[in-house]
Amino acid sequence: MVMHYKPTSQETPSDSELKNSSHQALFFKAQSSDALLDETLQEALKKAKGGFIEKRSQAIADVESFDSYKQQAQLVKNHTLDHLAYYLTQFEENVVKNGGHVHWASTPEQLNNIILHICERRDAKFVTKGKSMISEEANLNEALEAAGIDVTETDLGEYIIQLAKEPPSHIIVPAIHKTRQQVEALFRETHDLGERDLDKISALVDEARLQLRQKFLDADVGITGANMLIADTGSAMLVTNEGNGDLTATLPKVHIVTASIEKVIPDLESASAILRVLARSATGQPITSYTSLFSGPRDIEDLDGPDEFHVILLDNQRSQMLGSPFEEMLKCIKCGACLNHCPVYSAVGGHAYGWVYPGPMGSVLTPLMTGLKQSSDLPNASTFCGRCEEVCPMGIPLPELLRQLRNREHEEHLTPWKTRFSLQSFMWTIQHPRLFHWLTKMTRLILSNSTLTHFFEKHLFTSWYNSKELPKNHSKGTFMEQYKQNSKQKKK
Repeated sequence: MVMHYKPTSQETPSDSELKNSSHQALFFKAQSSDALLDETLQEALKKAKGGFIEKRSQAIADVESFDSYKQQAQLVKNHTLDHLAYYLTQFEENVVKNGGHVHWASTPEQLNNIILHICERRDAKFVTKGKSMISEEANLNEALEAAGIDVTETDLGEYIIQLAKEPPSHIIVPAIHKTRQQVEALFRETHDLGERDLDKISALVDEARLQLRQKFLDADVGITGANMLIADTGSAMLVTNEGNGDLTATLPKVHIVTASIEKVIPDLESASAILRVLARSATGQPITSYTSLFSGPRDIEDLDGPDEFHVILLDNQRSQMLGSPFEEMLKCIKCGACLNHCPVYSAVGGHAYGWVYPGPMGSVLTPLMTGLKQSSDLPNASTFCGRCEEVCPMGIPLPELLRQLRNREHEEHLTPWKTRFSLQSFMWTIQHPRLFHWLTKMTRLILSNSTLTHFFEKHLFTSWYNSKELPKNHSKGTFMEQYKQNSKQKKK
């Protein structure tokens, strides 16, 4: 039986609700400025920065040809996206054959309504969750709590930030912005610890395990994400390093998988191709500690497993990307390599990006999903160094996609008028060489005069000087003047 949940007219969100319900307007400039001044955050980012890069480099060096692995994984995604409707239909048919149920959600609000409907029908009071970026996209925890349901994140990083009432700051290490001391203080504030010693990281892990064990046993519903959906078996594949996904999926009476439509792939051989690049790109491992396949509710002979198995497939603007210049983003496997190598992310962390997906991939995805007007800062949150594209195992041309979003901003007049005026003035000026050369001479003279420089700094370009400082000008002329002088000397 295929279960398609259809929202009532009262539940169907309006266009404005779709754009604004799960996020607020983003102010990357202000948030990144705060992040740069946060000494504790900078300490945490500094400690984490090198580890991912070094481990990835070593993992790639350990294989004969990582490029061939990348090519195979890219071929899988290219083929699947070209036949996405076919494989989604095949996946649905096989889930149903296995005794499960498939639901389709166009928006995050619809996904939340489907889950609330399942929980209400089962009279669920306790829910455990693990490894679900889609639930972050839908702000599911808030919806469950508003319905009076106790929800607990079971991934260690997600558990920490749930206690701190914060969103994740990294797609694979959600609490990367927290120091050990902050986690210890958080546990002491929220747990009944007594006199226990939490000076070591291992002690913090043991404390979290102790708190979570009963949550697993009490859960009525378990919700997980999926790294891949296997079309020809109707299975959801989940990769973890903690095993919390397995406990979340098998102990409760109901297992709900939340996944986006582009996660489907043809078969297990295709999954192997992606697994070979996923962990190496994400954590520098050949493969994660747990690779689990969930293929429906328990059979009569099974010793454990849920009575009900549901898969909710979320669109949320993804079908709009198909056939567009931004289809490349549907190849993203959420490994986080672009974040780990991005100089901007490394400096400000994930919360500065304002929504679920940070870093270069988030700077493209967020405007596409929430609207460019609400996130116009993000396409400009890049140095265009190209490291993100270089390390992406799926070969996504992130800098080019950011350029296209910048072009859209300009076309839709979303860039500040000062920026547009400055760029247009510069383009006009360089088309008039004599004027351009005269202005460069005047600029050099101004920079050579400390009084004039101070006037410009204080009255005309205040915001620019707040974050930049010009070096002292000791040049003997403009570039063109020095070029001509050197050319004359060479001829002599």
